[in-house]
Order: sequence, then C-alpha cells, then structure tokens
Amino acid sequence: MKKRVLFVCVHNSARSQMAEALLRALKGDNYEAYSAGIEPTEVDPNAVSAMAEIGIDISEQRSKGLDSMRDIHFDTIVTLCDAADSCPYIPGVHMHRAFPDPAGGGINAFRRVRDDIKRWIEDTF
Repeated sequence: MKKRVLFVCVHNSARSQMAEALLRALKGDNYEAYSAGIEPTEVDPNAVSAMAEIGIDISEQRSKGLDSMRDIHFDTIVTLCDAADSCPYIPGVHMHRAFPDPAGGGINAFRRVRDDIKRWIEDTF
C-alpha cells in the first residue's frame, strides 16, 4: 500500500504544488502525493513553467485548502514554509523543510526552488 504524503505551504501556489508533482513523478510507485495551503490562492504560472521545463505538467493542478484534506489519513505531513511565512502546526507525523517562497523572484527563483525540492525528495523519500 502506498504511503500518503501531504505537502503544505501558505498559498499552495508553488512549493507544495511542485513537491506534490515531483514526489508523484519520482516516487509514485511508493507514495501518493497531495498538497494544500493555509491560505490557498492559485497555482503560479512560473511554477507551471518551471515544472514543464523538466517534463512535468502541473497545469491542471489547483490550489486547495487544508479543510479539503481533513478526511484523508496521511502517513507524513511536510510543511515547506520558510522563516518569512506563518507555517501552521499540523498534528500527525510531521516533517518540516524550509524552502524560500519564489513568488516575485521571477522564473529563476522558481527553478532554484524546484531543483532544491527535487534533490530533497530524492534524498528523503
């Protein structure tokens, strides 16, 4: 049975979306990946572009709030907020890995965060 992993960041617009897609693409045989935000907005077009550059399409993914995940049991919940964010405490099996919010930094900021998340997922899962 696959383990379920929930990635959480503030807006569910970039970091958690990229982490969800990367875990699914890299380790999908062993994990079901989900993402949510504490203040969901919409998926950032730069996140979509950065992921497309490595052959992963997230154009159909949508931002979701934590409430939409309440009926799902997760084996691991990962917060991806950095010190500048207000990261929530979520009970359960919990990991925290800070990645800077790439919003406002242009496509290169999204590429850096994407690559950092990819390396972390490869090493952690």
